[in-house]
Amino acid sequence: MSRTRRGLASTVDWLHEYALSRSYGLGTKIPWDPKYLIESLSDSTIYNAYYTVSHLLHQGALDGSVVGPAGIKAEQMTEAVWDYVFRGNAYDSKTMPVEEEKLKKLRKEFTYWYPIDMRASGKDLIGNHLTYLLFNHATIWKNDPSRWPKGIRTNGHLLLNNEKMSKSTGNFMTLSEAIDTFSADGMRLSLADAGDGLEDANFVYAMADAAILRLFNMIEWIKEMIEQRDNGLLRKDASKFADRVFANEMNSLIQATEKHYQATNFKEALKTGFFEYQAIRDIYREFCSGIDEPMSESLVFRFIETQMIILSPICPHIGEYVWQLLKKDGLIVNATWPTTESVDEKLAIGSRFITDAVTEFRARLKTYLQPKKKAVKEGVQVPTEAVIYVAKEYPLWQKTILDILENQAKTNNGVLPDNKAISQLIGKEESLKKFAKKAMPFVQMIKERFEQKGVSALASSSPIDQTGILNENIDFIMNALDLDRLQIRHTDEQGIDANIVETTVPLAPVLSFLPSRPSVEIVARNVQICNGMFDVPVPIVDGDTVAMIVRKLRRISKAIKPKFEVNLWRYNDATWGDRKLISCLSPFSENTKLTDQDVFHLDGNVVTVTASAEKHELGKTIVYSAMVPEN
Repeated sequence: MSRTRRGLASTVDWLHEYALSRSYGLGTKIPWDPKYLIESLSDSTIYNAYYTVSHLLHQGALDGSVVGPAGIKAEQMTEAVWDYVFRGNAYDSKTMPVEEEKLKKLRKEFTYWYPIDMRASGKDLIGNHLTYLLFNHATIWKNDPSRWPKGIRTNGHLLLNNEKMSKSTGNFMTLSEAIDTFSADGMRLSLADAGDGLEDANFVYAMADAAILRLFNMIEWIKEMIEQRDNGLLRKDASKFADRVFANEMNSLIQATEKHYQATNFKEALKTGFFEYQAIRDIYREFCSGIDEPMSESLVFRFIETQMIILSPICPHIGEYVWQLLKKDGLIVNATWPTTESVDEKLAIGSRFITDAVTEFRARLKTYLQPKKKAVKEGVQVPTEAVIYVAKEYPLWQKTILDILENQAKTNNGVLPDNKAISQLIGKEESLKKFAKKAMPFVQMIKERFEQKGVSALASSSPIDQTGILNENIDFIMNALDLDRLQIRHTDEQGIDANIVETTVPLAPVLSFLPSRPSVEIVARNVQICNGMFDVPVPIVDGDTVAMIVRKLRRISKAIKPKFEVNLWRYNDATWGDRKLISCLSPFSENTKLTDQDVFHLDGNVVTVTASAEKHELGKTIVYSAMVPEN
């Protein structure tokens, strides 16, 4: 039950104590004692009904001196006439001094517009005006509940910079001052973000400034994307894992935002339709950057278009401005709500899985590089190789505990009992006797995940293909951790350490760094004419492929931009090739291009490359080219 409904219910209980009348001001006189007027906050609570016909009764003047479009004079609107219009009483020419055809027009307008879909008001009126709104409607339309208000929406008061607004203290701002300071859309966004429940909303200058900056940055990014699209710098396909996740999350947030708007929860609509919507864009941009790929053009512009539409109820002026930048026909106010596909729940789980996994891997790398013991810290080398261990399902004893916890969650409406109760339940299971010492630490770990992820944390097996998702995102993981090699292994394979098997569970892979392999450093040289690239020392490990070396080059040299295509070349003459004068017209004439499948080998300090089943010595130098690929 909402707080507004509870407030109305409690008001009914004490309403017999409420003052009925007053002796001055405008209002309706009490029939049995004309000296008194009905108390103002409870009088005329059906005035919304009058709005439905007022345009037919008035012609600019409100005192009845001018006859409106319906051709009815003020004195002709008798009580019987109002009963015909509002209550549908039968027409009687003796008591109704207006032709029925004229009254039918009024009746048609009333029945079209009434009842009130939602009455919006302040929380201080729950105890009087809004309660009488219900009483009066229920009395006047006693036999027609379809005319009663469908909903009531109340809101709290507005604070300014955490303080009550007051002219005496100077803590107030007029509407014109607010718009001049923060702009119309900046104000609308800040007010929506201030809150729309019964709690007092708080308008803070700093938050309004931050909102304007967010809107400005969004517009600048949109202009940048339009420029990149026009220059052909965005990717044409949308088939990668990050693309699918981005599209799925857009669908999810658009649907959530629509529900919030329908419930008039504007703060929540702003949360899902702007702040979280911008956040998924940022994550998508990071993923694409992590795999050295441009963002998908179709997805970027679907994001921009849908962002403008779902934000336009709050920021209409910016919406229209961007709509013009996109060269769309018509106005955004006339655009339909975005259509969405059903949300793929497994893809959503996969997205959280890879995000959580990379976050955990980065934390593990930081811990690895900064051990607590000083002696160990001095000997730590930056890892270049790692293994990810994946568990398809929990061991049998852990499955048993999960089944117990799942049954308890179902029995207790999604709440797990305390550890003492769980310990007693586990103690009754004969199969768990030999795992007594491990049981409660495992329970504690699951309870922590249950708090974060809900009932999905109690599943005994993975609902998604973890290995497939990790393999699809392996470039992103390797770039995020600056790795050259990365293996993925399952805990049910032979030879896996028992501690790793014990600690690896579904949806929570474990990363283990491997010791650095012996390497030989050679120089990667750029021989392109008029190019700002320089020599780059690159460590070569036995078994490196050309693709691995290119990855190392990109990581070591920041001059190699993500948009560049990188190729490797070997000198035909391993001994004297790098000492010969380079031809300006043909800088690679002394070189042979390597393919991604070619493999480097070490023979002591000698580096060779196997290409097309032939082994070639490299010497101390290889050549690389880095340039924007031709369209």
